[in-house]
Amino acid sequence: MPDSRNWFAPTPDALRRAFAASRRDGSWLVWRQRRLLNFASNDYLGLAVCKGVRRAAAEAILTHGLGSGASRLVSGDDLAFHHLERALAEWKGYEDCLLVGSGMLANIGLLSCLADRHCRIYADRLNHASLLDGARLSGARLRRYAHRDLHMLAKQLAHDPPGRRIIVSDGVFSMDGDCADIRGLIRLAEQYDALLLIDDAHGIGTLPDPRGLTAMQRQAGHPRLIEVGTFGKAFGGYGAFILGTHALIEGLRQRLRTMIYSTALPPALADAMIEALRRVRKGVRTRHLQRNIARFRALAHDLPLAPSSTAIQPLMVGDNERALRIASKLRASGFYVPAIRPPTVPSGTARLRITLSALHTPAQIEALAARLKIILQA
Repeated sequence: MPDSRNWFAPTPDALRRAFAASRRDGSWLVWRQRRLLNFASNDYLGLAVCKGVRRAAAEAILTHGLGSGASRLVSGDDLAFHHLERALAEWKGYEDCLLVGSGMLANIGLLSCLADRHCRIYADRLNHASLLDGARLSGARLRRYAHRDLHMLAKQLAHDPPGRRIIVSDGVFSMDGDCADIRGLIRLAEQYDALLLIDDAHGIGTLPDPRGLTAMQRQAGHPRLIEVGTFGKAFGGYGAFILGTHALIEGLRQRLRTMIYSTALPPALADAMIEALRRVRKGVRTRHLQRNIARFRALAHDLPLAPSSTAIQPLMVGDNERALRIASKLRASGFYVPAIRPPTVPSGTARLRITLSALHTPAQIEALAARLKIILQA
């Protein structure tokens, strides 16, 4: 009989992933005692190392202590949470907001709360794993449509009998860097009487409108729309938030198990994220990031990049082993760019996932583009 030593089948070397402890310093990463330029971070605006945000966090820890000590509905609530929720709702254009421990907890909890076996969920095939896991755990009937294929989604909605329905999509897709058609999804939600859940973790703070994709497409605050954002990307922190109508958010306060049965976020983190939000709202770092994206796209126009205009710039390789070799050669040249392979992405679509930051200098971006060309031509 198997025990914990042989419960799992061995992972093939080409698919094996490992933790790699590192220290980060702005656009640099110290990995296995080597200093590398970091093109693998979701700290898109550099706020994780911003002196003002760090100072706000340090001062708040001295005021509040470290942890919250309980869930929010027991004794772990804090005024800082309420201030941050109000500020986010006002900035994003929604009636209300609820903080959650992480984006994973937000998406799993939301779908498990909103849906049951009497509900149908329609999900983009390239959605983040948390949305897929949440749909499966809810017990709802799950239908997946081809990536960004609204014609296929419309056919699925038209084919199925009326009932409770939720359309689910990433905003900016985390492994491809392309964007959902929020307007088109809203039209289908209205036509077929569905809710729409958008996870814009990688869009908020990084797009030309720092409020994210729903604001850019002028759909923020729509009564059929529920939006999830995170502090772990552009805000440089940790945690997540859910935006929607007053009625929806109040219902989640009473029912969202991943919030109710979890220790609340550290109050000091909320204070730090209020300071991060102040800086995101200014848009200075976002504009710098946009210039870096344009610079990289221009320099790497002849490379096999996916058609992305966001901070996520996938270089498509296809073969797992080749992706690993390219990543290894980049590390040897002083660049940290991860090879992304199945099961994170579909089979045959291995890639180098390049992420750009406002911290990158023009010289650093030019150096990466030049090295990629040399490696790919070898």
